[in-house]
Amino acid sequence: MIGARTGALLVWAGAAVALLALVALAFAVGSYPVAPRAVLAIVLAALGGDSHGASADAEAVVLVIRGPRIVAALLVGAGLAVAGAAYQSVLRNPLVSPDILGVSAGAALGALTGIWLGADAWVVQALAFGAGLATVALVFGLAASFRQHDPLLLLVLSGVVVGALAGALIALLKVLADPHNQLPAMTYWLLGSLAAVTPADSLAVAPAIAAGMAVLWLLRWRIDVLSMGDEEARALGVDAGRVRVAALAAATLATAAAVSVCGVIGWVGLVVPHLARLLTGPGSARLMPAAALLGAGFLLAVDTVARGVGTTELPLGVLTALIGTPLFLWILARARRGWQ
Repeated sequence: MIGARTGALLVWAGAAVALLALVALAFAVGSYPVAPRAVLAIVLAALGGDSHGASADAEAVVLVIRGPRIVAALLVGAGLAVAGAAYQSVLRNPLVSPDILGVSAGAALGALTGIWLGADAWVVQALAFGAGLATVALVFGLAASFRQHDPLLLLVLSGVVVGALAGALIALLKVLADPHNQLPAMTYWLLGSLAAVTPADSLAVAPAIAAGMAVLWLLRWRIDVLSMGDEEARALGVDAGRVRVAALAAATLATAAAVSVCGVIGWVGLVVPHLARLLTGPGSARLMPAAALLGAGFLLAVDTVARGVGTTELPLGVLTALIGTPLFLWILARARRGWQ
């Protein structure tokens, strides 16, 4: 029999190999395919500041156009998947996703406000990031004002209410927007896309996503204890309230950063953690690395399909829903004995 740790190592290794293959495929798909050897030479030469002898077109594709998009897909996919795993464990609900506390709706409201005001792209991203964090802070504030009730239930209900309010304001902005310029930009942003990602965008969101995942990794065993219930956590010396706030804040930070750069992309944070849990088990020490690798690969594969099929690029939110729905139904059929 293969032990749990050995099995997890095999899953991580297989996911890492598949991820490298997907990265090579992503560089090869498109109107200007670049071979893996050329990609490696260009990247190494750029890091060393040397001349690599490649054509200017190949260098632009790798370093300016396709490379930053691939990096963003990896970061966003990993961040959403790990955040989803944390949300499901902390809230003890297998049906929650990173946007359950209104972070996606709040970020969308901030981004659409920037588009409506005619702001620059970096201002739109900053507004999306800030509004996503502010929305979750409002959700926590509302939940904390009713201490006599179940804290988990209040968090979820507050997230639903605030998300509905943000959705209403989003609809109002779409009505007030210019139907020729602003409304198409708003609609496209809400559907999710990595087409406009620049190297600066990837560098801007990387620290926030990495910080969120790092905090969740440091809290991994406390999250496992918290998933058993508050009373069990207190019996083991874990402050359930503080751990819950810290874990949800870290997951929200990663989610808000991801949404700010690519728009609203659903299903990654819901489906991928369940798939990783089937492969490694519920322990966060094994689950989080597997979720990060699978989430990064899943979103990179979807993005490659989105820009490689047909002449018009497909929205990521549409593709993740088309793929995620049957995949989630398959996972649901497999989990006959409960989600744990």
